[in-house]
Amino acid sequence: MWTHQAWQGRFVPSSLPATGRLRAYAGWCNAVEGNTTFYATPARDTVASWAAQTDPDFRFVLKLPRVATHERRFVGVETEMRAFLDAVEPLGERAVLWTQLPRSFGPPALDALGRFLRRLPPGIPRAVEVRDPVFFTDAGAASRLEATLAGANAEWVPFDTTPMFATPPTSDAEHEAWQQKPRLPRRTRALTDRPIVRYLGRDAVDETIAGWAPWTAVVADWLREGRSPTVFVHTPDNRDAPMLARRFHDDVRARVPDLDPLPEPEPVEPATLF
Repeated sequence: MWTHQAWQGRFVPSSLPATGRLRAYAGWCNAVEGNTTFYATPARDTVASWAAQTDPDFRFVLKLPRVATHERRFVGVETEMRAFLDAVEPLGERAVLWTQLPRSFGPPALDALGRFLRRLPPGIPRAVEVRDPVFFTDAGAASRLEATLAGANAEWVPFDTTPMFATPPTSDAEHEAWQQKPRLPRRTRALTDRPIVRYLGRDAVDETIAGWAPWTAVVADWLREGRSPTVFVHTPDNRDAPMLARRFHDDVRARVPDLDPLPEPEPVEPATLF
């Protein structure tokens, strides 16, 4: 995500090679979603470079390979998972193993999910995102999922898209989000001491800020309870995401003044002709 084209020259210097952009991104935020790991397992040396470019408290929420979560549904994936876990080992406990499941994954598959989660290495946080609406509308299904996650000390990751679907889309990026993103109720219950929230606002900055108001109170309460949450702020085009993430952090700090500030980003040099 740190190589997002719209951020070059705004949040990270345009002149940086790809291998240096994570360091620049880490001046804005102290966590990142690893979506590319869903499609291909990175080389171990590449992951080691990620660790070297970031501070020890920087978090990597890494999506597990799709062969495990979508294609084979946890069956016969030992080889692929060993390769993945070996590749991300340089991050240690800075990595969160993120299992994102398709809408077709429902309650009948929970036993397989539980067995898979319990086989993951101890000590590395793990989190699960589900998209079948039954988990959000049926108390029994939600209870079964929570019990499955509790048995593996795994967090339930809410993907809050309610602001996106509050009013019709007004841009191409918003139209695409309407077609692709799940439309699910907001869920604010944490199961572990490291909850994770994925929030999707709108392309309009003021609408995105207004939409996250419920989360500032929830996250502040989690912090007062001694939890250590991670919140990812998205918009359909993600053009202003680093700035918005810092604004969200500031809104939470207004409620929890002893929360540490985010790092100060290095200034981005203006483009010149010479």
